[in-house]
Amino acid sequence: MAASALFVLDLKGRVLLSRDYRGDVNPKQAERFITKLNELEESGKVTPVILDEGASYIYVQYSNLYLLAVAKNNINAGAILLFLHKLKDIFTHYFQELEEESLRDNFVIAYELLDEVMDFGYPQFTEAKILSEYIKTDAHKMEVAVKPPMAVTNAVSWRSEGVKYKKNEVFLDVVESVNLLVNSNGTVVRSEVVGALKMRTFLSGMPECKLGLNDKVLFEAQGRGGKSKAVDLEDMKFHQCVRLARFDNDRTISFIPPDGAFDLMTYRLSQNVKPLIWVECLVERHSRSRTEYMVKARSQFKERSSATNVEILLPLPPDAITPNVRTSQGAAVYAPEKEAMVWKIKNFPGGKEFLLRCKFGLPSVEAEEEAKGRMPPIRVKFEIPYFTVSGIQVRYLKVIEKSGYQALPWVRYITTGGEYEIRMA
Repeated sequence: MAASALFVLDLKGRVLLSRDYRGDVNPKQAERFITKLNELEESGKVTPVILDEGASYIYVQYSNLYLLAVAKNNINAGAILLFLHKLKDIFTHYFQELEEESLRDNFVIAYELLDEVMDFGYPQFTEAKILSEYIKTDAHKMEVAVKPPMAVTNAVSWRSEGVKYKKNEVFLDVVESVNLLVNSNGTVVRSEVVGALKMRTFLSGMPECKLGLNDKVLFEAQGRGGKSKAVDLEDMKFHQCVRLARFDNDRTISFIPPDGAFDLMTYRLSQNVKPLIWVECLVERHSRSRTEYMVKARSQFKERSSATNVEILLPLPPDAITPNVRTSQGAAVYAPEKEAMVWKIKNFPGGKEFLLRCKFGLPSVEAEEEAKGRMPPIRVKFEIPYFTVSGIQVRYLKVIEKSGYQALPWVRYITTGGEYEIRMA
């Protein structure tokens, strides 16, 4: 299950860094990797994992470098790919830019990092913040003796001890992104909600946090299925700090948080979503070279909510000339680089309808005919604060620390437009 060696190569296959952890691979296998990769590129069959003559080559390309792991045994490819991405993040944290020149300038630090992040082929510590506490660059030399932080010898590798704040606060943003595709006849082709619980923690010590949601599985287990509104979350993914055994047992999200910003959890709902902002576009052709768009934008959420920073991209033919536009709300500007009219509305209250009228010319009849039937969809971007499509609610957020301080939890909800597209007739 372990990697045998790590290599960092340039695009020509020259070895910049190498670290042999198990002694069962030949250094020339880096050359074999480049040869095999070139063969696969020519045949159009490139994959992130290459098997050749009993060796597994797992690699990530970043900038002008290849990060390569080689193994002789049956390796967990997914885990090693994740490790290589973490290694890229660590190098970027230390050197600002990960490229051939930055590695050549920092060979000593790079080899120190390779010794710490993997032991006998098994991934170890991949938290850049923790590593930077005891592997110092020239700009962060310490005069006192350097001791490994407790996080390295601790089960909590993502948080250092001794963190102190004058004011202890937790900020939790429940962010939902709506992905929607609507056909020209008004039928919803695809709809899903992708959500994330984004946290920023400024807490002293080693706090224990507990978070409860209106989870359908929990409510049904407690016999409250019909009384309270609950959500059925799918594809839940947690940050490594969450105690998964505790969640499986009683659906409580219990964790010691990292310091600063992180994504606590992501989830998905494949429920049918009613379009929050509906856009209709009526195309009128007054003459063989003059066309007019009549556009209605209607908000289909409750009046007490308002969408902000609404941006509607209306596609125009590539050779549209002299567009003339009027709006009942907001402002519209022709963006030739996007081949679209961009209609921006700062505030769009629920239950309202706004209009846009756009006239433009086309230089030729052929161009008009070509544009017919192959216009890209209308794209909509928006933000609706204090609102979630799924109805997810944070029931409680508790912070417990042995010193007994009181922490201030702040919870905010927001819905945004993701891949939100409406096809034109």
